[in-house]
Amino acid sequence: MVSTLTRPVPAALEGSTKKAVVEESVLTPRFYTTDFEKTANLDLSSQDEELQAMLAEMKADYNRHHFVRNPDFAQSWEHIQGEDRQAFIKYLERSCVSEYSGFLLFKELSRRLKAKSPLLAEIFSLMARDEARHAGFLNKSMADFNISLDLAKLTKKRTYTFFPIEWVLYTVYLSEKIGYWRYILIYRHLEQHPEHQFYPIFQMFENWCQDENRHGDIFKALIRSQTKLWNTWQSKLWSRFFLLTVFATHTMTVHERSRFYEMLGLDPTEFDAQVLRETNATALRAFPSAFDVNHPEFFSRLHRCSELNLQIKAIDQSHQPQALKFMRKLPLILGIIGHLVRLFLLKPIDAEALRGSVA
Repeated sequence: MVSTLTRPVPAALEGSTKKAVVEESVLTPRFYTTDFEKTANLDLSSQDEELQAMLAEMKADYNRHHFVRNPDFAQSWEHIQGEDRQAFIKYLERSCVSEYSGFLLFKELSRRLKAKSPLLAEIFSLMARDEARHAGFLNKSMADFNISLDLAKLTKKRTYTFFPIEWVLYTVYLSEKIGYWRYILIYRHLEQHPEHQFYPIFQMFENWCQDENRHGDIFKALIRSQTKLWNTWQSKLWSRFFLLTVFATHTMTVHERSRFYEMLGLDPTEFDAQVLRETNATALRAFPSAFDVNHPEFFSRLHRCSELNLQIKAIDQSHQPQALKFMRKLPLILGIIGHLVRLFLLKPIDAEALRGSVA
């Protein structure tokens, strides 16, 4: 459990919250938009029963009383300083931006689909509700460290990336499911090692991750409603492409933020591997193809990508001319691309064949 020693908030710190500036990089969560007309015309009939059940579950709103700051938050966190403080703030910031990105996408989908697809519109509205709660709670946690994100300004200033709805279905499904595994594995670890639970937000991760799981199940139903997303040779390539993108991003991010995981008493490399293994196994229930994570090259090449990414970050932080930085980074970037291509070409697991053999 979080220490019962309560540290009162110093008066000098009250009202001194600063606005954080989000540091942009290729690993920063993106804001997305899509083809709303095409989304409204999706044929969902094959998954109507499943989607109706998920809508009823979302309406039940099992977590409506969950996101409440309990007395454990009412203390000063000035004892968390230096590298540890910055590592945790970066974790909260990235998580907040990711949740807020989901809120904006779901909110706009709900608004645009209301006339033509009321079922989807209502589902997306309820998912936006969940994401808004998550983002708001994370932003309040950042305020405990005298910093917060200006979400209104972020909405206006960020660049929105267009993704076809098919890509949105793949990527959001993976985002929700990998989020579930991240939250639940941290929660289970801290249950066994309460001495590492340095902030009360981790106590909430068990219920929190159930929102992620429900969202992922909705996107699984949407994927399975579209035959072309799981029953064609192209879908096998696209599903592995997005799996690899998410996996590589996760590995590089975890090792960039290794200090945060060490604060939790976790080995970053082992935690990353466990999250990827579980997410890959989960994806086999929705995708037509996934990775053989037991292949001897799978994690070794991902780790090499992470090492190269850390070298790139070190160059970015140096005080050198931009042209020289680019020349130094180019072979490292090409190295990452090379490893990812080799990973993509590894013999995959055929999920449809696997389902057939089980049946």
